[in-house]
Amino acid sequence: MSGLVIAGTHSGCGKTTVTLGILAALRKKNYTVQPFKAGPDFIDTGLHRTITGSASRNLDLWMCGREYIEKLFHRHSADADAAVIEGVMGLYDGTTSTADLAAMLGLPVILVVDAYGMAESAGAVVKGFVEYGRDMMNHAPAMISGVIFNRVGSDRHYQRLKRNIRDVPVLGYLPRNLDFKIPHRHLGLIVAEEGPLASEEIDKLADAVLEHIDIEFLVRKCGSAEARKHKQSKDSVTSKLPGLRPCALKIGVAYDRAFCFYYEDNFDLLRAEGATIIKFSPLADSAIPEGLDALYFGGGYPELYAEELSRNRPMLDSVKEWSGRGMPVYAECGGFMYLTEGVYDFDNNFHQLVGVFPCKTMMKKGRAHLGYREVILQRDSITGDNGAVLRGHEFHYSEIINSGQRSAVSGQPTELIYSVKDGSGNELGKEGYTVKNTLGSYIHLHFGSNPSIANNFIHFIKERHGTYSPGRARQP
Repeated sequence: MSGLVIAGTHSGCGKTTVTLGILAALRKKNYTVQPFKAGPDFIDTGLHRTITGSASRNLDLWMCGREYIEKLFHRHSADADAAVIEGVMGLYDGTTSTADLAAMLGLPVILVVDAYGMAESAGAVVKGFVEYGRDMMNHAPAMISGVIFNRVGSDRHYQRLKRNIRDVPVLGYLPRNLDFKIPHRHLGLIVAEEGPLASEEIDKLADAVLEHIDIEFLVRKCGSAEARKHKQSKDSVTSKLPGLRPCALKIGVAYDRAFCFYYEDNFDLLRAEGATIIKFSPLADSAIPEGLDALYFGGGYPELYAEELSRNRPMLDSVKEWSGRGMPVYAECGGFMYLTEGVYDFDNNFHQLVGVFPCKTMMKKGRAHLGYREVILQRDSITGDNGAVLRGHEFHYSEIINSGQRSAVSGQPTELIYSVKDGSGNELGKEGYTVKNTLGSYIHLHFGSNPSIANNFIHFIKERHGTYSPGRARQP
């Protein structure tokens, strides 16, 4: 199969709700579904997984490039009855937009239009999106293959909307009185690990889609001739997977309600190098698991669980002792915050944390650091060699305070080894804090942005953990 893209006219139009509803409806009809998310978002992918039972994959052209994304999509959609990609922002927004992704993969687009406060004018909105797309594609056939309306007031309202749409099938709608909401907080939606979607809510959403939206049209579109010309056979796709390399390393990954922002590909790429991923909970466990070779702390919401994390002193001490012995540690965003001396929450209460990095973090209301980031390494590290170029994403409401002191672990000031640019190439200064063999940063790196990252990760661990044999050639 190939798939389709659920896109929106703008952020907040309801494409996540529509996507979740379509995923739930397909699952209710016993289709095997593979979800994807355009762009760098972690939260939507978790919600996709909750409904489908399959890990959702990020398809981000800026971070990973065309070749990687094409292989990733075909690899994971090969066995699915339906592959559904949720777009990002509006259809044409961004330097690498949802439209760019759909065009590259040759997939049809279903446009979600928020119908609240609108009737006949919907025809102008859809016509504009269709014609703008034709102009972008040099008057090629329109990529928009259908329209779904969100927040429709009544059947009469729907008929007024529908009869003003020209040349694009109208596939249905979700009603305004649909009692389905995904809870929000300062960084967006509630994460899947906190259980925001009860099974009865998912079932209700699936029923609404099956009642009001032509789901069989979507299934047929997934296998359309236009999409099939881009399809690769399962054998040709799986033959491109990297082979497992024996290394017998165990990487402990912090994973619970406080730490759950990870690109699934990062785990896959580490496993392809032979590593075993061992998950543990800084909230619930009393110490890091035995027999590990490295620690990996991803992002999440440590500020929401700062009191619980701070009370778990045995875990904090075990992480600090591990780092103090020079054992490899990699931390991103929320994981980086966890390794500082502590965090001031939104009420300005201070919660003591691990204390590897000699600084504190403070939550800020109404000011987020957001955007793509390109990193150039200034020296060898767990993520790559000096001069390597890596890409990722940054999104947080905290900032570093009281930096520049000496680390309690090393007795030395931290060294900054990242030279950072934004997505437009503007210099942002230095980042990437190091203490001994611990590296922490606000930037979520996608290991697919540079094919050497996972191999360097393993090489660094072996070298620092005494299992690397000097003189043995590094794997390409």
